[in-house]
Amino acid sequence: MIHVTSSTSLAVSLMATLSRKHVSHPHYSYRTLANITTHFNSNGTQKKSKNVVSPFTPPVSAASSLTQITIPLRSSASSHNAAASISLLKSSRRGCRDGYVATLSKHNITQSMNSYRMFSTKHGSLFQQSCRTGRPLTQVETPKVSSHIGEVPPEHRAFKGLESSFPCLSRVRDSGPEPEYDNITKGYKLYTHKQPFPLQLNDGVLPQLEVAYETWGELNEDASNAVLVLAGLSASSHARSSADNMKPGWWEKFIGPGCAVDSSKFFVICPNNLGSCYGTSGPSSINIVTGKQYATTFPIIGVEDMANAIFVLLDHLGINKLYAAVGSSLGGMLSLQSTVTYPDRVGRLVSISACAQSHPSSIAMRYLQRKCIMCDPNWNNGHYYGKVYPKVGMKLAREIATITYRSGPEWNERFGRNRISDDPPSLCPTFLIESYLEHQGESFSTKYDPNSLLYISKAMDMFDIGEGYDSLEDGLSRVKCPAMVIGVQTDMLFPIWQQREISKLLQEAGNEQVTFYELNSIYGHDTFLLDLNGVGAAVKGFLETEQRQTGWLTKHSKERKVNQKHRSSSSTSPRVEEQTV
Repeated sequence: MIHVTSSTSLAVSLMATLSRKHVSHPHYSYRTLANITTHFNSNGTQKKSKNVVSPFTPPVSAASSLTQITIPLRSSASSHNAAASISLLKSSRRGCRDGYVATLSKHNITQSMNSYRMFSTKHGSLFQQSCRTGRPLTQVETPKVSSHIGEVPPEHRAFKGLESSFPCLSRVRDSGPEPEYDNITKGYKLYTHKQPFPLQLNDGVLPQLEVAYETWGELNEDASNAVLVLAGLSASSHARSSADNMKPGWWEKFIGPGCAVDSSKFFVICPNNLGSCYGTSGPSSINIVTGKQYATTFPIIGVEDMANAIFVLLDHLGINKLYAAVGSSLGGMLSLQSTVTYPDRVGRLVSISACAQSHPSSIAMRYLQRKCIMCDPNWNNGHYYGKVYPKVGMKLAREIATITYRSGPEWNERFGRNRISDDPPSLCPTFLIESYLEHQGESFSTKYDPNSLLYISKAMDMFDIGEGYDSLEDGLSRVKCPAMVIGVQTDMLFPIWQQREISKLLQEAGNEQVTFYELNSIYGHDTFLLDLNGVGAAVKGFLETEQRQTGWLTKHSKERKVNQKHRSSSSTSPRVEEQTV
């Protein structure tokens, strides 16, 4: 950057930069190598001064061949033929990958000279073009001059930014196409409840309710072996692969014959949560009243509404009482809420990495995620369907969320301070942990509806089992069935004290069948997805131990499903529809 001011002493600052190609991306990063200041008297004579060379400048070996390059810089003032030139000593030992030692020579600098700005042209900087094409710098197009420092030339204004020390800026600001959420997961069943579905908050109501779900195993004759698996914030109903969808599910190793939730013994049901974008009614669904997608006209929902929607589905399936409700994260909130709201319809409770009420720290993290989305100009107050998708906000939101899902000990062991490459640092990701977060944000950004994240995360913030009761203990006193609570010591989103609190309050409320596991895992909140030995073994033992002693499993594992299709059709009214998607 050349900046000349009209004063008693004119100062000229030069920032000479060296371009290096980014290993994994077609953009370039730039490294400041020298900062040289030379002073001039007002009459144009040069003051004696020393070149101040940046400590980042690599030493020039005496054995290296040096080439002097002169770059003319012309003033934009029409009444003056002022010019300055930069002499660069370029070490050819490593070609264009080596440094520059810069000096400034002054010709006819006048007080009326405007500010100069060197910026990247459409095809790269002057240095870049010379290095890439092999042409002398004198034959390379001279950079244009802008009289406004910080002004971005027109060709760089469309989400490109200046190609300076932030070569990945265009990638960060990129807006992708709108994803097709129904193509993310296939093979689920869709139940349509063609009745108004009342909501608990703001007197909201949905004109009809749709619930997507998947099942594994067979429902026994008296419908007593149903286990409800409840998903987290962004998960679909696809907890395990099936004949209709062979893609591995989000709890693939935990569900199946012989697994933690044994589908050879239990009829396993995983519904998609209310407010989601994977089949169940949510902001991206069509409002049958208007014929358009709800967007942010979708009513505010709570965790209790999600539980109510699930039990509407269970009514349709002819399941009066669950053998167990098993959930992790938001699913753990849901299993707790389901047992409090429907205490006579849940036989056993499993709550993993959840809480009885949301804590300010987790509320704050989810608020920041929502803020990222809502500050994206493409969010358009939620009405972006069919328009430009708010990918930037969604990507940043997921990167924040990822920080809360894992733990520092894991990242220290997994990434440490390891760098992506040996290239000089730029403002783009330098460390492997940065690259990991960027990958997580990018891969998730078009797989989930931002509006769904807004609504469901808000429902999590509002969650409080004590709401409507005298206290948390009073609310939890409704849980009379055997309960297992699992927490993880490194969980920063749902700290371990929150699971201890659930266990303690259940016992203080008079429940003598409470089991509490505290796991020492490095995976943080995501332990429930990864720790098959810890979480899986605990769940399997809790679901099966008592029944082995009574012979329940031996009896019911031999039973086969008795015309489930007939049962479903007999419980279906004219206002109920079901289809496989």
